[in-house]
Amino acid sequence: SLKMASDSPESLMTLCTDYCLRNLEGTLCYLLDNETLRLHPDIFLPSEICDKLVNEYVELVKTDSIFEPHESFFTLFSDPRSTRLARIHLREQIVQDQDLEAIRKQDLVELYLTNCEKLTAKSLQTLLSFSHTLISLSLFGCCNIFYEEENPGGCEDDCLVNPTRQVLVKDFTFEGFSRLRFLNLGRLIDGVNVETLLRPLASLAALDLSGIQLNDVGFLIQWKDSLVSLVLYNMDLSEDHIQVIAQLHKLRHLDISRDHLSSYYKFKLTRRVLNLFVENLVNLTSLDISGHTMLENCTIPSMEEKMGQTSIEPARSSIAPFRGLKRPLQFLGLFETSLCRLTHIPAYKVSGDKNEEQVLNAIEAYTEHRPEITSRAINLLFDIARIERCSQLLRALQLVITALKCHKDDKNIQVTGSAALFYLTNSEYRMEQSVKLRRQVIQVVLNGMESYQEVTVQRNCCLTLCNFSIPEELEFQYRRVNELLLNILNQSRQDESIQRIAVHLCNALVCQVDNDHKEAVGKMGFVMTMLKLIQKKLADKTCDQVMEFSWSALWNITDETPDNCEMFLNYGGMKLFLECLREFPEKQELHRNMLGLLGNVAEVKELRPQLMTSQFISVFSNLLESKADGIEVSYNACGVLSHIMFDGPEAWVIYEPHREEVVKRMWAAIQSWDINSRRNINYRSFEPILRLLPQGISPVSQHWATWALYNLVSVYPDKYCPLLIKEGGIPLLKDMIKMASARQETKEMARKVIEHCSNFKEENMDTSR
Repeated sequence: SLKMASDSPESLMTLCTDYCLRNLEGTLCYLLDNETLRLHPDIFLPSEICDKLVNEYVELVKTDSIFEPHESFFTLFSDPRSTRLARIHLREQIVQDQDLEAIRKQDLVELYLTNCEKLTAKSLQTLLSFSHTLISLSLFGCCNIFYEEENPGGCEDDCLVNPTRQVLVKDFTFEGFSRLRFLNLGRLIDGVNVETLLRPLASLAALDLSGIQLNDVGFLIQWKDSLVSLVLYNMDLSEDHIQVIAQLHKLRHLDISRDHLSSYYKFKLTRRVLNLFVENLVNLTSLDISGHTMLENCTIPSMEEKMGQTSIEPARSSIAPFRGLKRPLQFLGLFETSLCRLTHIPAYKVSGDKNEEQVLNAIEAYTEHRPEITSRAINLLFDIARIERCSQLLRALQLVITALKCHKDDKNIQVTGSAALFYLTNSEYRMEQSVKLRRQVIQVVLNGMESYQEVTVQRNCCLTLCNFSIPEELEFQYRRVNELLLNILNQSRQDESIQRIAVHLCNALVCQVDNDHKEAVGKMGFVMTMLKLIQKKLADKTCDQVMEFSWSALWNITDETPDNCEMFLNYGGMKLFLECLREFPEKQELHRNMLGLLGNVAEVKELRPQLMTSQFISVFSNLLESKADGIEVSYNACGVLSHIMFDGPEAWVIYEPHREEVVKRMWAAIQSWDINSRRNINYRSFEPILRLLPQGISPVSQHWATWALYNLVSVYPDKYCPLLIKEGGIPLLKDMIKMASARQETKEMARKVIEHCSNFKEENMDTSR
């Protein structure tokens, strides 16, 4: 009943269901008294739609952290005259006694309750309401459903000490469930008498007693003419059990597998037992004996094996007892047994640990109800993906995604699954993956990061995100992914490797995105988080990747985003800038990132007065002579000063250094740069540069802006000629050439820029007819 991750487009039904559930008020419902959901009175929905609404709702609550559950959701389905339910699958903490009570008037045919630990014996009473219609029922892992609360008598003080006591319900049976054919009681708590519970059922077809220890299963004989499926996973068997099973001659599916790590089992499988099954259970199409130890050798000696291609024909079986099968089995579970490594296995599908196919079959078969086995199977898949190449990539990814969604709170699955995802999404598999599938990967990775503060899961999840194109592929979860990364970086104790990856991701996320995204992330505390990281590194006197990425991230997030620039100043960013310069005078990359960021701050007119101090101006002036990172540090320092000069002499409120002296140093710096320098910079817009052209107050600022344009259109014409033309730079340059205040060399350079752009236009003219 698990919903598998899918690669095909969503159906219209699924899309509509999803939309309605996310917008219940705007579609099917209204709010009564501002709190209770009520269905609009003119709505009548058949079971095909209602089942889907309920099942998708459970899925959304479980796997989508943004989706808000509604306390009164199940009451929408209380009246079968307007909403019909037939087949519903409820899971875990999402469902409580009152939810089942709300739908008691429905004629349910199929009810799966999986690991619903909040359900108590009140829900057993509610089940009686469905007794006349239920065909399929699962109570798997509902560990409290046979307990009721009993209030002890006596004084109130006693009640406060022990308000409720859990008492086992002994008198419930399936009396009256006349149509019930399929029943799963997996992981039923000790103390419930299974025989008494089941005796009233006339003709059971499928029974699952996983994880229940019964010494006597003789009562199963009463269904020997109807039972087609029996699951006794993790039951310690004995000769008596085997004799009973051999009489259930209608069985098509038998599962006596076990988790070989869970506890000591006396029972060992023998050739005789397998022979008994083959001879007596002639309808068998599926058998699971995973985890069992074979007491004796059941294999055909290798010299007797006919070589050649592997065969599933029973006559050639490497497992001797299975030579008696009439036809190959559809499924044979051999996970964690030695038999799975044999050559000829008479089954179309085998679960085991021999190869990728067997491992994927194991994950598929055991995910829903056996996470302890699934995590070990995913671990094997991890090794295959890491060392070899996955040949069934799509299936592998879908299975891991499904397991991670299904077991969001299982640490082992989250660790192994997130590690496998890292290898399954890396670049060599990229071409085989659709957008939809890659989005599903991102969703489960973010779920893992949300649920687990555990280092291994966090690291695996962060590493997996690095396999995606950032920010493009993460755009649909932009806010959430940033919140999670900032959360990691704000933790007081941090793992170095996670910190490094998380800062790298943060930096990539704010690079080349819209300003509204950057503003939103700024409001989440991004600037403060980066400054804190820088402060920690300064205190340790360490300039590593985290330090450089943090400054780079601040450079990106302040690009054309005044609010974030202001935050940088308000949170003491300039003090850290000076301290970093002092502490790490030789770190070129660091200097470039810091100056790039200050260039963004200097573009904001309202903030420039805060840069107008003798200390800052002296620092910027001295950096004009820097040869760090080619011309980048000198160029950015000159950019900062160009914007400050643009405010005119009256804004120069300091005595030292003199404005003219700084201007002279700026001219000298610009003239020393090689016009063909390749650049470590990326402009999305020329607007901050172009605003320095139409003015006469600071010719040096004009010259810096013109040099910047000339360099970029010369070295990267394909990128920057179209941008300059699109943003109206050509008329501004032409107007500047006519200005008396502009320097001759600036005008010469402006002409060359115009010429470059017109040549570029001509060369790229579409001449096809």
